[in-house]
Amino acid sequence: MIKTYKVRLEPNKEQEQKLWQSAGTARWAYNWTLAKQEENYKNGSKFINDSELRKELTQLKKTPEFEWLGNVSAQIPKQAVKDACNAYKSFFGKKSKKPRFKSRKKNKPAFYNREDKLNIHDGKVTIERVGRVKLSEKNRIPENVKYCNPRVTHDGLYWYISVGVEEEPIKQELTGESIGIDVGIKDLAICSNGSTYKNINKSRKVKKIKKRLRRLQRKVSKKYENNKKGESYEKTCNIIKLEKEILKLHKRLKNIRTDYIHKTTTEIVKTKPSRIVMEDLNIMGMMKNKHLSKAIQEQNLYEFQRQIQYKSEWNGIEFVKADRFFPSSKLCSECGSINKDLKLSDRIYKCPNCGNVIDRDYQASINLSMYKSA
Repeated sequence: MIKTYKVRLEPNKEQEQKLWQSAGTARWAYNWTLAKQEENYKNGSKFINDSELRKELTQLKKTPEFEWLGNVSAQIPKQAVKDACNAYKSFFGKKSKKPRFKSRKKNKPAFYNREDKLNIHDGKVTIERVGRVKLSEKNRIPENVKYCNPRVTHDGLYWYISVGVEEEPIKQELTGESIGIDVGIKDLAICSNGSTYKNINKSRKVKKIKKRLRRLQRKVSKKYENNKKGESYEKTCNIIKLEKEILKLHKRLKNIRTDYIHKTTTEIVKTKPSRIVMEDLNIMGMMKNKHLSKAIQEQNLYEFQRQIQYKSEWNGIEFVKADRFFPSSKLCSECGSINKDLKLSDRIYKCPNCGNVIDRDYQASINLSMYKSA
């Protein structure tokens, strides 16, 4: 199995400038490919293969107008061309939406680094045409192994490198237990074994950061209004400083939530069940509810499910996605009858057939643990 490692980089000023140059070249090559494909499509021609576009890019590099392409690794624009072509293939295969042009302001700066040119040793990583860049964690990524798909990204504050390493899954004895997990907004997860994991967004620590965030956002908004000239807004040094503080708070909130999900999923997997069952949630559909969309977004339910799935596979545990229309909450865990009149506001389940009274979410987790796939 491929295990991904992501570590923050600590480049100096010269290295950071080269990183920005590489990311900019990758963005230009991606947009150039999309423009070529769209122009070709309008003319009624077929899809251009990425190998043809990469040959054209090599010839383009030899012209005086585009000689700046030689300042970065040759593999960066070539891989960007390949990524753009793969995005179009996914669109034609109805696996994703139509690829869009990458904006300098909105899109995340990123680029590819050649696998054979990547070397990690003594807390530093060698990036082609950038040099030896210091890593924030010295022994986080394994050394002297084969890396796959190395990517360098920037999240608005820091640079990161992510690499895939092929490792063997963990072999261990399992308990034979089947655990059902019901996720929600009130609590993050309710397990059939009796464990309940609270919503981290209701904690005092998160509420305090969110309060600070709201204050800074109002402050920036007022400064923009005060510096408005006609229809345009002037961005001052104070606004840039405040926006950086806001970005740091967003990053801190994200780290707190991600850390909590990692700890929760690891704790569940460490109980060593033979089987974990979760509902196949329609997150996109749930987000359309304007009253609950923010709470659902903050819970990171998709990320929770993703982590449970790959950690289960990594530890040799069977992961099952229950059918989206399986009535886990409406089904009585005692007699098996379905209460069709159950509302979302009813937090306690009362069975009209056998009189069973149980917490709605806990019962859903019990039903999921007994779920049998077709």
